[in-house]
Amino acid sequence: MFRRKKKEEEISTPPNAEAAITPEAPPAAEVPSAGEAVAAEPAIVAAEPAADASAGEIAPAAVSSTRSGNRVQKVGIVSSDKMQKTVVVRVDRLVLHRRYRRYVRRTTKFHAHDELGSGIGDRVRIVETRPLSAQKRWRVVEILQKAAK
Repeated sequence: MFRRKKKEEEISTPPNAEAAITPEAPPAAEVPSAGEAVAAEPAIVAAEPAADASAGEIAPAAVSSTRSGNRVQKVGIVSSDKMQKTVVVRVDRLVLHRRYRRYVRRTTKFHAHDELGSGIGDRVRIVETRPLSAQKRWRVVEILQKAAK
């Protein structure tokens, strides 16, 4: 949906839109006095960022910053670190039982890529990422609390 909208914007704007928006400098013979030149410069400076924004230079930076912000994050406890650069993180959650209206604890195990070197019992934050192997789709972002040894 975003790509189609972007293509429509490119089609709707003329190819030389920047040339139409930015004013041309007056010829050397018609240069106004110093007081008028200072008043005219801010208008030119204000027009340039608007032209850059319509060209789409600012939009990709905003998209890339929001893209990483939408990833799912979970906090869990490392239950196994026997693999190389991979840990098994146990995430507990409470689920309301339909019939009995009591909270039941459910656990899920996630395989996460670990560059930080966390050990068994550490409380870590994991974030969703692209598939790294057959089972790894998570990555350890930070170690929240080291295990007491």
